[in-house]
Order: sequence, then C-alpha cells, then structure tokens
Amino acid sequence: MTVLNSCRIGGVVFLALALSGCMAGAGTEGAGAAPAPAKEGGDMKAYTKPSDEDIKKRLTPLQYQVTQREGTEPAYKNEYWDNHRHGIYVDVVSGEPLFSSLDKFDSGTGWPSFTKPLEPDNVSTRDDRTFFMKRTEVRSKHAGSHLGHVFDDGPRPTGQRYCMNSAALRFVPVEKLEEEGYGQYLSLFEKAGVAAAKASGSPVAKSGPARLEVAVLAGGCFWGMEEILREIPGVVETVVGYAGGTTSDATYDEVKTGRTGHAESVRIVFDPDRLSYEDLLGYFFRMHDPTTMNRQGNDEGTQYRSAIFYESEEQRRVAEKVKAGVEASGKWKRPIVTQIVPATKFWPAEEYHQNYLQKHPGGYTCHYLRD
Repeated sequence: MTVLNSCRIGGVVFLALALSGCMAGAGTEGAGAAPAPAKEGGDMKAYTKPSDEDIKKRLTPLQYQVTQREGTEPAYKNEYWDNHRHGIYVDVVSGEPLFSSLDKFDSGTGWPSFTKPLEPDNVSTRDDRTFFMKRTEVRSKHAGSHLGHVFDDGPRPTGQRYCMNSAALRFVPVEKLEEEGYGQYLSLFEKAGVAAAKASGSPVAKSGPARLEVAVLAGGCFWGMEEILREIPGVVETVVGYAGGTTSDATYDEVKTGRTGHAESVRIVFDPDRLSYEDLLGYFFRMHDPTTMNRQGNDEGTQYRSAIFYESEEQRRVAEKVKAGVEASGKWKRPIVTQIVPATKFWPAEEYHQNYLQKHPGGYTCHYLRD
C-alpha cells in the first residue's frame, strides 16, 4: 500500500505558499471593490481591463499591489480564507467570474483555496520561476490580474489547489447574484441545495444548505483526524470531542485515563449534496489504521479505538457496507476492528484542542491519507 505523509509534505507546501503570491488583507466586498461590468448576452469577452488610472482609483493600495504587482497577502489575515458563505468570487478588477464557494475548501494554509475554477476560460496560467523555484501562477484571463498559484496537492476529484489572494477577489453572495448580473450561476446553487426558485421562477437564496448531516468518527488522536477532515470538500464544520462513554461532561483529564469509555472523536457536519456519507467513510478508512485494537500510532488505550457512531439506521447500513468493502479489498492484512455503534452524547473537547494543528503547525499527528 502506497502512503503519503501529509505532515511532512504539508511543511514543504507551506513554505512554497509563503512565497507564492497569495499581500493585501484588503476587503473586497465593500469599499474599493470593482462593480460588476455590464455583459452582452453573457459574452465573457465583455470583461475587460480598465486603464491603470481607473484601477488605482477603484482599488485600495493593497489590492493594487496584489493584482498589478504580483503582491502576496499574509496567511490567515485576509478576508476570505475562512469565508463559509455561498456565492461566487469574481476578479476585483474586471468582475469576471473566477471561482465558486461550491468548490472552495479549507486547505489549512490561510488563503482561500478552490479545487477548480468556476469559468476555466476566465483563468490563465504561466510558469513562475521567482524565489528560485518553479511554480504555476494563476491570472484572470481578461484583466490579467495576478490571483495566486495552483498546486497539484489538492483533494479529489481534481487533485488541484488553487491558492488565491483574497485581495484579488470580490465575493458576490448567492442572494445577490441576480441583482449583480450573475444570475446564470443560480442554477448551480439550486442544484446544490443552497438556493431555491420562487413559484414565479425568480430565484431566491436560502440561508444555507437545504440539509446538512452529522457524522461522528473515532480513529485515534482527534488532532490529526480533524486536520484531514476539515480539508475535504463538502465538510462544513468539524469539532473534536469525546463520544461513546458513560460519564457526563467528559473532559480530557478524565478521558485520557481510559476509564470513562469515551473515544477521542470528531463530529463532522457535512453537505450530503457535495459529500456522501459513504465517501466520507472512504476518507475515514484511509486516514487511520482500522486494524489496530485500541491504538493508533504511539497512542494506546480505549480512547484511541476505531469507531463509527451512527446517527441513523441508514448510516449504520452504509457503515457496514463500507467496512465490508474495505475488508474485502485486501489493502489491510489484518482484520478490521472498527466498531459500528449507535451515537451517544458527544461532548466537545476543550478549546485548546479545537483546530490544534492549525494553532500549532508541525504538532504531533500519526494520520495521513493512504492511496
């Protein structure tokens, strides 16, 4: 079985990103944002680059530095890296549509990241050999704005990570798409369940996805599991905590003794229109060793057991199916010991455990995605 140590590679990727052109913590939805240009019949060629004088008037100095001078904004100190609203991202200079929230994922790098462009014809790439390395720069096709870089370390299905600067983008929320001239994209959000049509046929945005589901999974130290899960497209929220035990108000000091019956777990809120429960479990069986009883890496004890806490009879059925498929695949030479048990009360872990590896890059983890 081929394995890829995401922690080691993650460090290299972060170094590349720090130099990648992903600097301006400028807001783009408010002041300084370019208005959506008029389009004729949806012709993308109507998106043009204004004069340099006009660009300087429209944009903040930081937006100008990023888009016109290949600047880079700081990680985690920009507007959209943690934006979870639905809508599209357009070029702050020209307004040409570039990316969709439906393809956005948390890459853990501190910059907004996407698996693919919304409009491939509006995006161009070229070799970038600055900083003594070869990278692929991403620009808007019609305005020529510097957007960021694209890397081949993204999640499935594309395997790509478009790492963009927030300062190069303007976010148009789904409820304003029609108003701002981007109504042709509403059908994408209707299909995904985040927008619905009025009886008259005029689209109206919902406040969020039509339905979200919850999964609770245990597979060793919850730090490493959460770091992988949070990057999967379709995962809306992750919370680490304790599940499957017999005591109330579980705390880490109690759980680590192994006497409460709890397992270190992750509660995952996901959008089933983008990520099925079956596919989520596919990731689960790849990110940990499901054949080690009460152990994962250097961690030993019942609190580190492999378990799926199902929320419904349908989840139980799917879990049994996926487990059987993994067992039959022959990828593991020992029996699968993952428990499939009913969900009980989930107790969120202490705040310092939440997003631990985001707060402490390079911290301990024994989790990685296997092929």
